[in-house]
Amino acid sequence: MQAAAGVTGGCLCKAVTYRVSGALRPVIACHCSQCRKTSGHHVAATSALRETVEVTGEVTWYGSSDTARRGFCGTCGSNLFWDGPGTHLSIFAGTIDGPTGLRLAGHIFCADKGDYYDIGVGVPRAEGADPALTTQVIA
Repeated sequence: MQAAAGVTGGCLCKAVTYRVSGALRPVIACHCSQCRKTSGHHVAATSALRETVEVTGEVTWYGSSDTARRGFCGTCGSNLFWDGPGTHLSIFAGTIDGPTGLRLAGHIFCADKGDYYDIGVGVPRAEGADPALTTQVIA
């Protein structure tokens, strides 16, 4: 299920906001160690074509690997984006304003999950990266 265009969102203090004019991918939960370290738990993210995301305010970027960076608000610290190779920008689903119309479609990097929680059944799971579930499309 994809959310309709026109979705808005932003950080806790509202210093950074965004509007997505295109469709959003269903939500994927990432359990990798980097996502767990930056969020305090696993990350739930959707994504949209980069050219359909309009950001207002100053995003602080952290290069978390040779191929990806993470965007957050430098004022309140809210995690907003994951930006890697390909055509899409990942958007942390919890930063979207109001109802999203989205559903959880899968889990990735399940081999790295924390030992203090279980992953439910009913949606696809991958032990590591899974291009079929994500938008990590190498151009």
